[in-house]
Amino acid sequence: MRTERILAIILLLELAIFAAIAPNFATVANTFEITRLAVELGLLALALTPIIIAGGIDLSVGSMMGLAAVIFGALWRDAHLPIFTAALMALATGMLGGSINAVLITRLRTPPLIVTLGTYSLFRGMAHGLTSGITSYSGFPATFLYLGQGYLFGFLPPQLLLFAAGAVAWFLLLHRTVYGRTFHAIGFSPEGARYAGIPVARRLGLLYVLAGMSASAAAIIYVAHLGQAKSDAGTGYELMAITAVVLGGTSIFGGRGTIPGTLLGLFAISVLQNGLRLAALPGELSGILTGGLLIATMSIDRYYATRSRATPATGSEETTVKNSQVAVLSAVIVASALLICGSNWYLARSLRGGQTLAASVTSPHAPVIGMMPKAKGDPYFVSCRLGAEEAAREHGDELIWDGPTDLDAAKQNEVVEGWISRGVDVIAVSVENRAAISTVLRKARARGIRVITWDADAEPEARDFFINQATPQGIGETLTDEAARLLGGRGDFAIVTASLSAANQNEWIGFIKQRLAQKYPELHLVAIRPSDGDRDRAFQETQTLLKVYPQVKLVMGVAAPAVPGIAEAVRQSERTDVKVIGLSLPNLCKPYVHSGVVQSVVLWNTRDLGYLAVTVADSLSRGTLKAGAASMEAGRLGRIQIEGTQVRLGAPFIFNKANIDQFDW
Repeated sequence: MRTERILAIILLLELAIFAAIAPNFATVANTFEITRLAVELGLLALALTPIIIAGGIDLSVGSMMGLAAVIFGALWRDAHLPIFTAALMALATGMLGGSINAVLITRLRTPPLIVTLGTYSLFRGMAHGLTSGITSYSGFPATFLYLGQGYLFGFLPPQLLLFAAGAVAWFLLLHRTVYGRTFHAIGFSPEGARYAGIPVARRLGLLYVLAGMSASAAAIIYVAHLGQAKSDAGTGYELMAITAVVLGGTSIFGGRGTIPGTLLGLFAISVLQNGLRLAALPGELSGILTGGLLIATMSIDRYYATRSRATPATGSEETTVKNSQVAVLSAVIVASALLICGSNWYLARSLRGGQTLAASVTSPHAPVIGMMPKAKGDPYFVSCRLGAEEAAREHGDELIWDGPTDLDAAKQNEVVEGWISRGVDVIAVSVENRAAISTVLRKARARGIRVITWDADAEPEARDFFINQATPQGIGETLTDEAARLLGGRGDFAIVTASLSAANQNEWIGFIKQRLAQKYPELHLVAIRPSDGDRDRAFQETQTLLKVYPQVKLVMGVAAPAVPGIAEAVRQSERTDVKVIGLSLPNLCKPYVHSGVVQSVVLWNTRDLGYLAVTVADSLSRGTLKAGAASMEAGRLGRIQIEGTQVRLGAPFIFNKANIDQFDW
């Protein structure tokens, strides 16, 4: 109980800090938004609480979310089952998965960590196998989407009612029934529980079945929230759920924990993530602060467990340990508060001085632009950011640059939701998944926020303008023509892309295939492999391609990190007969271009793309760019042409050994 009180103090401190530094944080609308975004994770945390209390663990719940999501989508779209029936079947899938865990753990006496680590891979692999990593399901009826996107009475998220009902049910089971007391007894001493006549196997089996069902329920709400069922649903959720449970005071060694404590841990994490986003502070701080707090909590728990085994507990010793908990957690609270306030002070000071990652604000009414890349760490988007910051300084805008650290459509939605709550003037998104992001972008437009997309587009009605770096047809044809030139119009080649579900890359590949059919019938595309926007993955995929398809004479990368990864694999293979081309940044590829491994790089000026995106956002916010305009002035870029709702940067450019040293980005 004392741990819960300490966590409640932490939560109150978070609320006070963010109410002071984050715009629109202390509002009713944002309060409900925090709880709405915590529902899927909360359902997993609630189910894991009694499992951890009973001395177990379940690492498979996030993967079960992905499997249940794609089964739900496939049954509704492909099997044409009613949405309610498909949901029931998805819940049954979760119970079946939980039963597999239960049998392996209770009947075969396999450690829960080993079992659920195995089913973690099994369930996710099945989800990817059913969809080939590409297929996603969307177009769900509005009545179903209302569960995840609507508001009762204009402010109350419907899924919050389901979460509240689940929390009450778990509370009653754990704290008001004989079953709940047996879970604590099992966690404290499994052998002692057996000697006391408790059916340990049946009790543990029940928990794992219920955990599977809870994961499937979370998957259904996730699909309603995102508007799309994908095989990567719930990725990483199991670790965050365990974090919430342990942070809430549940002993990782079993025997102790409460549902209220888990709820406090859940909302401490959710408030931290939401507050950092609304305060325009780096999202990475959330992981730092949550991790620090979790490590401190687990260390104290370990210390307490060791002391309790070594020495019989007395009143004075218990008080000593509890006081140490108070001291350490209080230190973490103070450090967290100082870190948040210090970051905010530094940001404000930088804004006044004009030297900042965001733009300097020259007016109290300067437009606030939230700009999101697909992945913050991708060198391509790092280069785009430089141009975005240049334009923001030039126009006097406040630029908030935030987004996922890897390709994560769900995280993109969360960031946009935060910007809606903050009330930014313009949202600019490089879209990872068109169907998933369009729903929340429509919500932003309905709230009066202007929306643009750049680099990759959403549904046309979900945004005002799309800043297109070049036409997809132009990109596809340029890459194909360059491949044909190098191979003499005949031979086999392969493509390494970023993600098999990325809309813009798939559109480019579509035009590559079209160009092959129309102009180069003797040039054959034999394979397309994903790299997930990761250089090492591109390296591995290329090594595999060269072994499986030894006749391949050219490998084409259509993602910035993929091209140097491909080049390194070709270099190490000593296949001098294999050419490498693709879409990438000059600086990433210069060593390989000069060594002759990479023949050419096709791209556009990425810094100009970021510059143009912020310039369009600024013009929209100030009212100088209207729908139907044929062109616009874009600062140092001069007059830019507009076709419909597409703002065109220009034609693709080919970098090669003769010109690549002229570019430093």
